[in-house]
Amino acid sequence: MTPTVFIDSDVVISSLLSKTGAAYSLIHKSGANRFISNISLEELKRVSKELNIKEQDLKELIERRFLKIEIKSSLKKIREKYNNFVEDSNDAHIVAGAYKSKAKFLITYNQKDFNTDKIKEDLNIITMRPAQFLQYLRSLE
Repeated sequence: MTPTVFIDSDVVISSLLSKTGAAYSLIHKSGANRFISNISLEELKRVSKELNIKEQDLKELIERRFLKIEIKSSLKKIREKYNNFVEDSNDAHIVAGAYKSKAKFLITYNQKDFNTDKIKEDLNIITMRPAQFLQYLRSLE
């Protein structure tokens, strides 16, 4: 069974900046079903522009490697519903996206920004760094 994962924006950006890291391997080589949300995509566009990453490179990566879910709730409602899962309410949309995509894993480099125990307990989603998830995938082989 192919695991479903929601990928935080920091992991996507990392995969665009380096072709040797765990983020790149996760996105380009793993067999996981990788999700981002419409809100994450807007964040990715903004950060990519700030880091001088070509818009076309981001667009191609998203089209080839990700499934996208649409979150229709306002950011205010998302923050109200998911705020107790994050340290910074600006990250609430990541948890909302993971939950809406029915992901079993939330992949991020910023685990400290998430209440990982509460996410696991209440939403049944395990939060991992890219390298941890790749190790998990290898253990399934």
